[in-house]
Amino acid sequence: MGNFRAGIIGCGGRGRSHARGYQASQEVEIVACADPVEESRENFVEEFAVPSSYSDYTDLLEKEDLDFVSICTWTGMHREMVVDAASSGIRAIHSEKPMAPTWGESKELYQACVDNEVMVTFCHQRRFAPSFRKAKALVDEGAIGDLIRLEGACPNLFDWGTHWFDMFFFYNNDAPAQWVIGQIDVEEESQVFGVALETSGLSWIRWQNGVEGLLATGGVELQHASNRLVGSEGIIEVGGGKDKPPVRVLKGGKWDAVDVTRSEANATTDSVLDLIACVKSGEEPELSGRKALQSTELIFATYESSRKRGRVDLPLETTDSALLSMLEEGTIGPSLG
Repeated sequence: MGNFRAGIIGCGGRGRSHARGYQASQEVEIVACADPVEESRENFVEEFAVPSSYSDYTDLLEKEDLDFVSICTWTGMHREMVVDAASSGIRAIHSEKPMAPTWGESKELYQACVDNEVMVTFCHQRRFAPSFRKAKALVDEGAIGDLIRLEGACPNLFDWGTHWFDMFFFYNNDAPAQWVIGQIDVEEESQVFGVALETSGLSWIRWQNGVEGLLATGGVELQHASNRLVGSEGIIEVGGGKDKPPVRVLKGGKWDAVDVTRSEANATTDSVLDLIACVKSGEEPELSGRKALQSTELIFATYESSRKRGRVDLPLETTDSALLSMLEEGTIGPSLG
């Protein structure tokens, strides 16, 4: 029997991934779950031997004495659920990403956790993945000299981009960002977790320490690399696909593969275990809400830059999603193509 009690809101695939993280700890017992879909709820109860289940998450928060709550639902539900959970007397929240559909909602749910002294994390779990951690270790060791530029490519700025923006901060020791300039286009209707997406975009970032970054979305790629780290003396590529090693370094005109030690646990499990350890120690978790907020700001700052057709200095002052607002106003979208 664990010392801590956990509840899971959202019994789909990500909820099960969080549950496996809690199961990996000897100190946590999953005592309840909530999901409006009866089949998902029942399957979850059976798989994880959960004693109590609810169709309404508010019943879970009211009736259970919890320490941890995982929120594994669609993005549009996050603000209300995080705010409600933060005010329910718990100690920590582990939420799925992206944070929220707008910048204002993202700040609001984070502030609710600060105000209630609740530790909150968002599952940018790649900070625990071996290949990305190896790339950062190489940068820290000076393998490519001084870090100059970070590059990434992915399908969209919101769902995928939140991970790569977070990795940019990770490689750059979470230095504060200074400004963003970007452009987006919507050639066809597309959404994830009920939130509309751009179909192609560019985001150029300058950090206060002088490092710069480029994230491109849509039908783009970095010769199949997920991330590229450019230094004064070389280049690191991460995620080379099936034809390339997971990490490789270019130095002196030659590419060399890098050995990557595999973790026995997966990255999501490690993220849950890190949160549990930090609740006990009081230290900031690797996936803290503060860090999630800085990567989320880059998403909405890129949208805002496209709307205003200019550079956006940070902190971002607007609170909406410029993408969603422009779609509603008809100033961007497939009909304009």
